[in-house]
Amino acid sequence: MNSFAAVKHSGEVVAWGAPNCGGDCTIASDRLTECVVSIVGTYFAFAVVKESGAVVSWGDASRGGDSMDVADRLAGGVVSVWANDFAFAALKEGSKVVTWGCAAMGGDSSKVAEDPAAGVTSIASSTESFAAAKNAGEVVTWGKVRPRAWLG
Repeated sequence: MNSFAAVKHSGEVVAWGAPNCGGDCTIASDRLTECVVSIVGTYFAFAVVKESGAVVSWGDASRGGDSMDVADRLAGGVVSVWANDFAFAALKEGSKVVTWGCAAMGGDSSKVAEDPAAGVTSIASSTESFAAAKNAGEVVTWGKVRPRAWLG
């Protein structure tokens, strides 16, 4: 990791390290002063969940630091956020998933199923992809797919 971020007891976020990899949270500092309950990071960016269920992200824009394209879906109702090295996946109330960051590495979950974001109960991440368990026991994956030989 090139940067670090932490949540203080007051709910305020502090960050340090490489500025372009999330070490400088000035761009989002007005939204990071209180009520932050969790934080997660890629190699290049950070995202926090606030008490309201809203998500704030910063760092390298193409690797999760810019969530403006999905900001309306991250404005509330987020239960948890997961990260791989290049993207984020947020699980919302109602079992919906919102993703952002490097599209090829998991930031775009739109092509994995007819309705990839419905009925999700949990999410797991690897370095370049995500997997989501759904209500009916189905697992869907998205992100970078390795050739079968990589599976051992």
